[in-house]
Amino acid sequence: MSSVEKLNRALGAGDWKTADEILSRLAKKAPADAALLYNLGRVKMERGQWPAARTWLRRALAAAPSHAHAWFELGRTELELGDLRAAQQGFARAMALEPSDADARLNLARIATRLADHATVREALAPLAGQSAEIDALRYRAAVELGLPEAEPEAAALWSRKGARAEALKALTRVAKGRLSLDL
Repeated sequence: MSSVEKLNRALGAGDWKTADEILSRLAKKAPADAALLYNLGRVKMERGQWPAARTWLRRALAAAPSHAHAWFELGRTELELGDLRAAQQGFARAMALEPSDADARLNLARIATRLADHATVREALAPLAGQSAEIDALRYRAAVELGLPEAEPEAAALWSRKGARAEALKALTRVAKGRLSLDL
C-alpha cells in the first residue's frame, strides 16, 4: 500500500496520529508543497497541537499566500491560542480571498466585536444581513456603537424576527451599557 493510500485510510478513519506520521515524512520530502503543509497543519489541529498547527499553516501560506483555507484555519488556530489580532487577520485574509465564505465573514465579525472594531463588523456582515439572528444582532450592535442611523430600524427588525428575542435582548443589553431598565 502506498503512502498516499495509507494517508487516505488514516484520514478517513480519523486516525490523526498515523496521518501525522505520514504527512510529517512526506513534508520532509516536499517542504514547499502547500497542500501537504496545509493538511499537516489541519491534522495538528485535530490532535490539539495548536502551536505546531500554527507553524505548519504558516509554512503552507509561505508556499501559497493565496490559500484561503489555510488563512481560515490559521484564524481558527490563532483564536484557539488566544491571539485575537492574529485570528482577525487570518479570517480577514480568508474573506478577502474568498468573499463568498460566510464562515470567514462571521468569524471575522465575532472577533472584531470582541476587539471593538465595529466598522469591520459592519463590512464583514453586510452581504449576510438578514440570514440569522446572530448576524443581525452583531450588525445592530456595531451600528449602535458607530452611531449609525440604521441602528433603530435594525433593532426593530431584530425584535420582530421570529425566534430572535434572546439574540435581540443580548445585543440590546450590551449596547445599553447600564442605561437600560430591565423591567421587562
